[in-house]
Amino acid sequence: MTAFPQSPVVVPEPAEPPAQTRPPRPWRHKFGDAFRGLKLGIRGHSSFFVHFFFSALVVAGAIVLSCNLIEWCLLLGCIGAVLTAELFNSAIETLFRGLDDETKKRTWPSLDIAAGAVLLASIAATIVGSLVFLNRLGVFGRPV
Repeated sequence: MTAFPQSPVVVPEPAEPPAQTRPPRPWRHKFGDAFRGLKLGIRGHSSFFVHFFFSALVVAGAIVLSCNLIEWCLLLGCIGAVLTAELFNSAIETLFRGLDDETKKRTWPSLDIAAGAVLLASIAATIVGSLVFLNRLGVFGRPV
């Protein structure tokens, strides 16, 4: 005899796991998809070229000013953040174009938010880059 009464609830037997819609893909295919997405993001939006142009200027400036390892890490991290934000913005714009007009009316603020994220990343990168380059030029005293 047990101290607890038996529950009238019947627990169903676990169902079979859902079948996968497609077999797992090898890493080679996953990287292929990622590079294709990168290519689409770069080719599909003109604003990406503006960021890419300024990135090339920053890299050239870092070479000319002989930046040290920490400064290179800061500059390349900022470049990566801006380009990544731009790719996310491009992805959201691409999704938005595929929506019907009624849904577009409700979701248009998402485009502004994504553009704001790119702007914020660009402003932060500009501040960090300016501090690095001004320090290398000796504006703040002797360069470190």
